Amino acid sequence: MIKSMTGFAAVTREEENASIAVTLKSVNHRFLDLQLRIPGSLAPLENRLRSLVQGRVARGRVEVTIAVQHRQDTHVEVELNEAVLNALTPALDRARSLGFIQGTLTAGDLLRFPQALVIRDRTEEGAIESGPLVEQIERVLGAALDELEAMRVREGEYLRADLDARRARLGELFERVAQAADQGLQGLQTRLAERVHELRAESLADESLIAQEIAKFAGRSDITEEVVRFRGHLEHWQALSDSPEPCGRKLDFLLQEMNREVNTAGSKAEGPLVSEFVVTLKAELEKMREQVQNVE
Repeated sequence: MIKSMTGFAAVTREEENASIAVTLKSVNHRFLDLQLRIPGSLAPLENRLRSLVQGRVARGRVEVTIAVQHRQDTHVEVELNEAVLNALTPALDRARSLGFIQGTLTAGDLLRFPQALVIRDRTEEGAIESGPLVEQIERVLGAALDELEAMRVREGEYLRADLDARRARLGELFERVAQAADQGLQGLQTRLAERVHELRAESLADESLIAQEIAKFAGRSDITEEVVRFRGHLEHWQALSDSPEPCGRKLDFLLQEMNREVNTAGSKAEGPLVSEFVVTLKAELEKMREQVQNVE
């Protein structure tokens, strides 16, 4: 299936216990490059969240951002950093003895030393790894992945239309190459036959040897194999495009094979129009290669 690697989705759900927001951004990449940005409290869920995305996206650079705003009151704990205070006390005593400061250390003074107090949110042990919040996060991520999929499919339809038109154009051009090559081969055989006739008239020709050389030369100029293989590549392209599986990398490889057949045909075939058609074919293949870089 031809599906674009470019897409965007943003989903926010207001749940009873939290507000959950998921944003997905996807751009071209040779493989799957997944960047996951989540709050530290969701770290135990990282592997599960990655698996959900990997099950839906095969290729592309995907940035996933998840934000969770809890509705319940935040439980805060404050911890005294005794090591800092133990180191601070002698310094304050020395400053006091020298007359730089007066009085004793107060609670307000502690707030002026960020390292003296450690303030952190308190969460229940293991609560983030299971329960309704986890299921809600996974549902919102799934909804965002649905939106991303829909956008990538829509973009893929435009790519498919363009690539199908270019595929048909390739088939027409290569058939013209085949016709031009046949005409060129016939002209070559005519010229060789005329030359053989001249040599025979001059009694300078070994007819059997000349006949063998003509056959060899004609064989080297025949592009029947290339025509058959190119037609097969076009049929394979159609099959890949219709398949439900991601096909971007396979299409890219198929274009390389098509380009190889075009190069071989151009080097073998005779005829004044062959080179012109080959140049046009290579230009079309390059345009298709650029488009295929967008296909998952």
